[in-house]
Amino acid sequence: MSSWIKASKVNQKTHRERHQPESRQKYGLLEKKKDYKVRARHHQERERVMKLLKKRAQNRNPDEFYFHMINSKVEDGRHTEIREEDEHTEDQIKLMQTRDLKYINMRATMERKKIERLQSQLHFLDQANQANNCHIHFNDDDQSLGNLAEKIDTHPDLIARKTNRMRMSDLKKIELPDLDEDTIKQMLSEKRKSYRELERRTNREKELSVVQRKLEIKSHLLGSKQEQPKKIKPATKDAAPIYKWKYERKK
Repeated sequence: MSSWIKASKVNQKTHRERHQPESRQKYGLLEKKKDYKVRARHHQERERVMKLLKKRAQNRNPDEFYFHMINSKVEDGRHTEIREEDEHTEDQIKLMQTRDLKYINMRATMERKKIERLQSQLHFLDQANQANNCHIHFNDDDQSLGNLAEKIDTHPDLIARKTNRMRMSDLKKIELPDLDEDTIKQMLSEKRKSYRELERRTNREKELSVVQRKLEIKSHLLGSKQEQPKKIKPATKDAAPIYKWKYERKK
């Protein structure tokens, strides 16, 4: 039966919709019924929403309060949520998601040992020479202190140094090696490289320590069988959260 219906429509006349007349081409395409239905539904939905909002505005309680009022604000006429600052850095989140507490403890111990080894080799003497302090020399005579180097028995080039300022008698006994300019540059480059490595490892050890404390507190919260402790201070990127547990008497 269905095939007969299809066959009967072979010679059926094709009805085409009327296009926009040439005199009204400036108004665009001619609106069809399906376009009108979409536009009408949209208009009716908008009228319904406006009517509902007007009704809510009339019945609004001026003393109404809910917490979203203090968790959002209006910027440039638009409501935006007030987001809390992230308490973890990207590196900390990756470590907490992929590694456990034992691994963090092991890595932190390794970093501390490497830091101690580097600190035993680097003494930060250059930092002491950059400190903004002063050394007052008192002169009993009325003469000026132009010969300060002779008075403290050192070389004039070593007066500005605050550490390792040797006496002239000690300088005469020292036999300095004959180093060329390239060797000196290489030694200074290796020294700066060691200081940069020490700084990176120190920062890494701090990150691991923060992650370690956060994981320990998280494990304590999960293992707590009593009521949840009170949060005293939230976590930050540089510190773990602080909780206060209820006093429990030990048997």
